[in-house]
Amino acid sequence: MSTPYDIPEAPEILDRREGPYGEVVLRRHGDLLQIIANGCFLMDTSDGRSERRLVDAALAALDGRAAHRPHVLIGGLGVGFSLAHAAGQPEWGRVAVVEREPAIIEWHRGGPLAALSARALADPRTEIIETDLVRYVHETSDTFDALCLDIDNGPDWTVTEDNGTLYSLSGLAACERVLRPGGVLAVWSAQPSPEFEGTLRNAGFRQVRTEEVPVARGVPDVVHIGVRPG
Repeated sequence: MSTPYDIPEAPEILDRREGPYGEVVLRRHGDLLQIIANGCFLMDTSDGRSERRLVDAALAALDGRAAHRPHVLIGGLGVGFSLAHAAGQPEWGRVAVVEREPAIIEWHRGGPLAALSARALADPRTEIIETDLVRYVHETSDTFDALCLDIDNGPDWTVTEDNGTLYSLSGLAACERVLRPGGVLAVWSAQPSPEFEGTLRNAGFRQVRTEEVPVARGVPDVVHIGVRPG
């Protein structure tokens, strides 16, 4: 019986772009589609359970506090698992996604990743915002009930050096400013980060916790969660 790991050794490059933040590559490896940024593996289409858990954890942490159908901001489009899952949940009133790489947006709108996100992109609640997330949380006047971050491999393993500021006290203050009182910050990571959990507490977030997401191999993925004081 074949498994997700019975794949050819040599991946096929489907597209390679020099984007505003460096090289971004979409490749096919057997049945999987993979996104590589500046030589760093970001994600593939093998599973998606941790990306879906990111959204579910944020919704659960809201615990019905929003007076309306809550609005969620997803940081990073990736292969579209988080977007597709959020758009499939009627509980969300608005699903906004910030993505800074034009190529990734194009791969979803009419390219190889369209099959994963077409229904979500057609949903009137969905909005794609083409900009850098770090800049967006510092500059936008918009607010959300939940912010789900999945733009790096975690607080301790960022795709670009500038992203590291997002997980500092000043970066978390910017994340807090786009959250409404009682809003939830959920951060995906490929491994636990006790240091980041401490930074969340020092930044004033409450009900801070880390949820493990089992994976097929290796250390479990995690979702770091914090709630903005009401």
